[in-house]
Amino acid sequence: MTAPTPATAPAPVVSRANLAAWAAELRRDGRRLVFTNGCFDLLHRGHVEYLAEAAALGDVLLVAVNDDASVSALKGPERPLVPLSDRLAVLAHLRPVGALTIFGEPTPLETILLARPAVLVKGAEYAETDIVGAAEVRGWGGDVVRVSMRAGRSTTAIIAAVKRLP
Repeated sequence: MTAPTPATAPAPVVSRANLAAWAAELRRDGRRLVFTNGCFDLLHRGHVEYLAEAAALGDVLLVAVNDDASVSALKGPERPLVPLSDRLAVLAHLRPVGALTIFGEPTPLETILLARPAVLVKGAEYAETDIVGAAEVRGWGGDVVRVSMRAGRSTTAIIAAVKRLP
């Protein structure tokens, strides 16, 4: 079983096959698992601050990262700009990230059901009724937290700025 790592080592990538057992071990150890997900294409300050705020809500932050095909399905055929292996490598070295997992489904619901987090975190731009997995997490006694996003910090804004360059 892969345990969360010290801040100096990269966070492990937990496979889907091992995710339920990994998360159950954390719960047995009395650790509070926090879950969030996203594409994290062109990682920026808004992402890092969001992840730090999410991590502060528990003991271990699990970040579910969209695979390349699901990023393309969500964001368009020109995305991702950064391939999954690179996005994972960067995220794994961020102090707030305790572990990573990968998903390719249109929503992270299947991953949430495997991990059964104590806390589900999404951006405040989502109403709780629109957050995938919120009802399920509340159903097993967990919390759903909406974190404020950072104004002017987005991958879309960065891409638009780069496209305006001569």
